[in-house]
Amino acid sequence: MKKKVSMILAGLVLLLAFQAGSAFASASKMDGIIDDLIGTRYSYGGTSTKGFDCSGFTGYVFDKMGIDLPRRSVDQASEGTKVAKADLKPGDLVFFDTSGSNNGGISHVGIYVGDGNIAHASTSKGVTIDKLDSSYYKSRFVTARRVMDEETFKTYAEAVK
Repeated sequence: MKKKVSMILAGLVLLLAFQAGSAFASASKMDGIIDDLIGTRYSYGGTSTKGFDCSGFTGYVFDKMGIDLPRRSVDQASEGTKVAKADLKPGDLVFFDTSGSNNGGISHVGIYVGDGNIAHASTSKGVTIDKLDSSYYKSRFVTARRVMDEETFKTYAEAVK
């Protein structure tokens, strides 16, 4: 019975992937880029696979997808369009106040990767995946921005075919 349920779920996942079209292809490519970077060490000011800081990481990932972002997280927070936390989609940038001041200032950025998870460059773990609603990030969330529109998804999906 468990095997039958697993096969049905796998079929549904494939069907949803097919229906999602270009957005799925772009998200999958983004996931591949991020997966290759997991474990890369943290380096203040880092923008390469030798080491990343948070905005260096997001800039690197989006550059691989043909999207230029400003260098600093505070500047990245003005790109694209604002997105409510409840409406996040994979590829959205998420911004936090990790400075301890809790004044709503931007001091950290990550990429929403779906299922309540963010990819980011952590000072303690390097490039990693964490829960957006973890006890640490939940209270520090400031805003989110969508820098990839549907046309960008479509263009990028065609490029990776």
